[in-house]
Amino acid sequence: MLLKRKIYQNLLKWKNESCGTSAMLINGARRVGKSFIAGQFGKNEYKSVLIIDFSNITKEVRDIFENDKTDYDVFFSKLTAHYPVKLYKRESLVIFDEVQLLPIARQMIKHLVADGRYDYLETGSLISIKQNVKDILIPSEEDSIEMHPMDFEEFLWATGNETLMPYISDCFKQIKPLGQALHRKAMNEFRQYMLVGGMPQAVLAYLTDKDYAKADIEKVKILKLYRSDITKYATGYKGKVTEIFDSIPGQLSRKEKKYKLSSIKKQARMRSYENAFMWLEDGMITNPCFNASDPNVGLALSFDHSTHKLYMADTGLLVTHTFKDKGYTQNALYNAILLDKLNINEGMLMENIAAQLLRTNGHRLFFYSRSDSFDRKNTMEIDFLINIDNRISPVEVKSSAYKLHSSLDKFRNKFKSNLGNAYILYSKDVLIKDDVIHLPIYMTSLL
Repeated sequence: MLLKRKIYQNLLKWKNESCGTSAMLINGARRVGKSFIAGQFGKNEYKSVLIIDFSNITKEVRDIFENDKTDYDVFFSKLTAHYPVKLYKRESLVIFDEVQLLPIARQMIKHLVADGRYDYLETGSLISIKQNVKDILIPSEEDSIEMHPMDFEEFLWATGNETLMPYISDCFKQIKPLGQALHRKAMNEFRQYMLVGGMPQAVLAYLTDKDYAKADIEKVKILKLYRSDITKYATGYKGKVTEIFDSIPGQLSRKEKKYKLSSIKKQARMRSYENAFMWLEDGMITNPCFNASDPNVGLALSFDHSTHKLYMADTGLLVTHTFKDKGYTQNALYNAILLDKLNINEGMLMENIAAQLLRTNGHRLFFYSRSDSFDRKNTMEIDFLINIDNRISPVEVKSSAYKLHSSLDKFRNKFKSNLGNAYILYSKDVLIKDDVIHLPIYMTSLL
C-alpha cells in the first residue's frame, strides 16, 4: 500500500522550476515519511536515483566525503563504484538521507549545485541543532520545505476515499452544512484519524487489519525512538528535554493549558529550560503556541516567548503517549473517541488536533490570554489566533455541548477593528450563529 502525500507536488514544482539551480531539503520529525517520499519521487521522476543514507554509511563512504570533495570526477566515480547506480547528467537525483548526521555533506551542496551534473534532495531531522550546523556554512542554494504528519485528507486517501474531502472543501467555501448523514460519516472518519494519527507506519499498521492495537505498537516504537534521540542528541540538557516530553499529556489534560514549569520543579525557570523546548520544536516533535499579548500590533511582534502552550505534533502519538502505561484492552479512550463519549480528555485531543492541522497548513501558532483578578470582565482566553488575508481570526475549540463563548465575544469587542472572521471548531455541522462561523473540527485544515 502506497501513501499519497501532498508534499510530492511541492517537490515536482521545485524540480520543474529550479532546473538544477538549487537543492531541496525536506525537514521533518523522525518517521514522518521523509525518506520514503524522497525515494518515491526519485524513482518516479528521474532516470536513476542514488540514495546515501547517512544513518548507515560505511567508513569508506565517509572517507569519500571527507577526502574527495574537491574533485567531483573522483568523488562520483568512487560513489557509483560503492553504490550500484549509474548516474546520468541532468537526469539523475542524488538523495542525502538524514544529512544532519554528516554536516560536511550538507555544506557540499553549494558546490554540487554549481557543478550542475545532477539534482540533489536532502532529508533531515533536528536540522538546526547546534551540533548539526557547527563549523559549516549553510548553502544559500538550498531550498527547504517542512514535512508534517499526514493530514486528514491524506488519511482519507490512504483509506481509499478521495471524494469526501473535496465535498467538505466545497461546503467550507460556501459555509453550508454537509447534512446529517455525511457529517456523521466525516466525524467517524476523523475520530479514527485522531486515534491513529498521521505517522505513516501507524497508518499502514492500522489499515492492514483495521486494528488500533497494531497502530499503537508502531506509535510506541516511534515514541521510544524519540526518547533514544533525546539521549543521543540533546547534549547538555537531555534531562530537561525528557522532563518536558513526559509532562506534555499532563499539561494538556489541565483546563488551563498554558505550560507551567512549576509542575516539573517548583523553582524551574524558563531561561534554564529554553534550549530544551527549542530542541523539541526543532525536532518537530512538538508544536509550541505562544501568547500574542497585543494582536493590534501583529502576532509575531507581540508574542510572549515565556508564556506558551505545548502540543504534540501528532495527535495519534499524544493518545499513545498519554496512555502508554496501559494495555490496549484496558484503554477505554479508543471507544470513547469513536462513540463521541469523551469527557475529561476531549478538550486535550480536540485542541491538539486543531493545533496540528493549523500548523500543517502553514500557520504559526499563537493564542491570546489575559487575566484580571480585579475585574473578571477583562479576563479572556482564545485558543488560537491565525492570520488570514492580513486580518486576525480568533479560533476557539469547543465541545459539542458548549453554550457560551464569552471570551470570544470579549475579544471581538476589544480588537474589532483588526479582526477577520471568528471561528468555533466543534463536533457538529456547519453553522453561523451570533456572527461566529461554527465549523466541524475536520474542516480545520481548510482555514
